[in-house]
Amino acid sequence: MRVSAHGYDELADDDLRVRDVLSGLGHCQVIREYPEYAKGPCILVLFRLEDGTPVHAVWGIPRGKKSPAVLVTSYRPDPAIWEADAKTRRQS
Repeated sequence: MRVSAHGYDELADDDLRVRDVLSGLGHCQVIREYPEYAKGPCILVLFRLEDGTPVHAVWGIPRGKKSPAVLVTSYRPDPAIWEADAKTRRQS
């Protein structure tokens, strides 16, 4: 597993740690799959921190590779963009 430079920046922006994302892997839910993403297939997952706060993470595999999984980004979903369930984007 790797964390992209952008992933580290986004973690810092939302006061998250890599350990938060890794601990969420055991109980995350896939929200969207992007099998044809230009840089390689990826998924958007939702998990919750110990206090119940929702967090999104995007994991991908570089195009043409089988590994490693790369944390592309992770963030706290913006309620202006996501419904309260943090699974559904608001209609604009």
